[in-house]
Amino acid sequence: MLIVDILAAAGEAAPQNKFGFAEALKQGGFIAYATVIILGIMSFGSFYILFTKWFEQSKILRQFNTIRSTFWKAPTLREGAAKLEKNSAWRQLVEDGISAEEQHAKMTDSLEAHDWLHGSLARSEATINARLSGGLPFLATVGATSPFIGLFGTVVGIYRALIAIGLAGSASIDKVAGPVGEALIMTALGLLVAVPAVLAYNYLQSRNKRIAELLTGFSNDVLANINSKGAVKPATAAPAKVAPAAAKPAAAPAKP
Repeated sequence: MLIVDILAAAGEAAPQNKFGFAEALKQGGFIAYATVIILGIMSFGSFYILFTKWFEQSKILRQFNTIRSTFWKAPTLREGAAKLEKNSAWRQLVEDGISAEEQHAKMTDSLEAHDWLHGSLARSEATINARLSGGLPFLATVGATSPFIGLFGTVVGIYRALIAIGLAGSASIDKVAGPVGEALIMTALGLLVAVPAVLAYNYLQSRNKRIAELLTGFSNDVLANINSKGAVKPATAAPAKVAPAAAKPAAAPAKP
């Protein structure tokens, strides 16, 4: 019983923390809650775009690895396109090139026909790049504005601390700890949201540039194949042939 009484007395005597995160939000009121909610939405949107775009980019890069081994071995572009996945960026380029080839026969000037094919493939390539870039402006906006949203909460917290000091007539720690703690929390939340958004934007942008380079190369290969009536194709990786082992010379007959 003595131990129980001691523990109970210690629990009653333990001071309660009035300066935690929840308490800071309560003291901040509507502005603090609104700031945290806005930053939370920004953070959720940033991670959602990061993962969805990463999976989309990985799918396109994975499909490119199979193009040289399957697509260019087909006798025609139409048969090669049938081997590609539906709704893929690479199949879209091929189908747009085939469609442009069917329409360019109406042009009497060969130079105009080439420009038409090149422009059609470039337009298709630009459409794919624009789709891949979707969501990146949101990441850039979050990375640029979330520190200032946190700073807004910081300014409000400091302002409340100054009001508490003016009302109390002295800068006692119990009067300013809550508002100052709230201000620091808002600053930290703004940075916590901004840094992942900036890193995600730069990472996804670099992968988009790599995909754009691959799309340009593939588009040029398709254009050359169409203009040459299927005669020009990029070299496909062929398995290395193992040279046959040289025959060993026959052993000389033993002398009697």
